[in-house]
Amino acid sequence: MARAAATYYARGAGIGRDFTTAPEMSQAFGECLGLWAAVTWQAMGAPTRVVLAELGPGRGTLMADALRAVDQMVPAFGRALELHLVETSPALRAAQAAKLGARVAGWHGAAGDIPPGPTIILANEFFDALPIRQFIRRAEGWRERYVAGGAFVEQPCDHVEPAPEGSIREICEPARHIAAALGARLAAQGGALLALDYGPAVSGLGDTLQALRDNAALDTLSEPGTADITAHVDFQALAEAGHAAGAAAHGPLPMGVFLQRLGLMARSAMLAQSAPRQAGQILAAAQRLVAPEGMGRLFKALVLAHPALPTPAGFDA
Repeated sequence: MARAAATYYARGAGIGRDFTTAPEMSQAFGECLGLWAAVTWQAMGAPTRVVLAELGPGRGTLMADALRAVDQMVPAFGRALELHLVETSPALRAAQAAKLGARVAGWHGAAGDIPPGPTIILANEFFDALPIRQFIRRAEGWRERYVAGGAFVEQPCDHVEPAPEGSIREICEPARHIAAALGARLAAQGGALLALDYGPAVSGLGDTLQALRDNAALDTLSEPGTADITAHVDFQALAEAGHAAGAAAHGPLPMGVFLQRLGLMARSAMLAQSAPRQAGQILAAAQRLVAPEGMGRLFKALVLAHPALPTPAGFDA
């Protein structure tokens, strides 16, 4: 899964063709996240230098919208921030450079490479692309699923938990490791991580591995490296890993609730009013982001933060 995802993202052309992300749907999404970061910076005491980092920045659309809103509404934060992007794809780095230019202080291959100091981290649809392990409960016990010769095979394993025969347990070890490392960093150096992705609020059983091409489901083993391959994010596991490392965990919260509290619908209405010909499209995109039957319930928002920070914006009902 890791090799297939790396090959796919190295091409850099999948966003908008094979799948659509929230920032590509609505500029209000990135604007709201930028202002969320500004409010978080103020809650941190408005340090004169703060690292603003994004994990998996795609084509740079989210950050471009975020910075535009910040420069207009909270320019002091815009002057204090030092932008760092965690991206491994050369094609996507080029797209980000074209969109963000000199605002980018540096690119990094891993979250652990972000420079030290107080930090605000945005991670939109980042954790879902990390490789998972799958364990399947058979009559004789648990087996782990592997790929060999273009097909799934099962091998004995030491996974143990009570579950009915046929149950599948997915574990994303890289996601847990990153959450723990960033949780420890934030607890020691200050700041917050906002993760937005799709998956359950509470850990559960089930097979969520999926591949998309041209906005349609594809067999996960069909032409690996040519399709977007992801799995649902276990938000409970992320929260527990971050908390065990010393960070405070807020959420997870349905993304629709979070975005409405940040004012996404009001901002979208303003954008629609200023562009009457695109009004229907603007409002429909905003509705898709917040509606339970759209992305509003399946997607969640989770914050890991320094324990002394107040409840983050959007999480205070």
